[in-house]
Amino acid sequence: MNNYPSTLLEQAVNEMSSLPGIGKKTALRLVLHLLKREPSEVLNFSQSFTRLRNEIKYCTECCNIADQLVCNICADKNRDRSVICIVEDIRDVLAIENTQQFHGLYHVLGGIISPMDGIGPSDLNIDQLIVRVSTGEVKEVIMALSATMEGDTTNFYLFRKLSDFPIKISTLSRGVAVGDELAYADEITLGRSILNRTLFEKNFQK
Repeated sequence: MNNYPSTLLEQAVNEMSSLPGIGKKTALRLVLHLLKREPSEVLNFSQSFTRLRNEIKYCTECCNIADQLVCNICADKNRDRSVICIVEDIRDVLAIENTQQFHGLYHVLGGIISPMDGIGPSDLNIDQLIVRVSTGEVKEVIMALSATMEGDTTNFYLFRKLSDFPIKISTLSRGVAVGDELAYADEITLGRSILNRTLFEKNFQK
């Protein structure tokens, strides 16, 4: 039974509750809060998302979200261009940047290999990574994917693809607990994991 006094209200709640982690009650609370805001504030709110969806770009170098063709990190001349940190998405970039312990560049895969979800290597930004490494400028690649089964599978696949290049391939130390997603690791633990990274091939040594 429809208990909403307004179809417009119901539509707004349905749209808000379509976002991950937001149920109907939370959606209703947020929508009612927006109703109390000034019309200009609500307009700015909606326009920011419209602009995000229509104008966002992806960095031509690292595949990160950007305002221009090259993101601010890749455009920064002070970054160490010989080191590339491979991450799943922008949340991991933000998490690592917050540690202030890494000063190289990133490569955003856009996901991880997950057969259960129908995501294979061809769905990720792996070809672009190979092109970057093949230039000869890169000396080290850091595998900074979540310590999950899917993350480890992706790490191993990338290791096989990169092992023919004369580069150092390292991974985060296990300060990040097995099963944890990188974006939710605390800054101190994540920072230490970057500084104390180890060679990836040591994972296969007993």
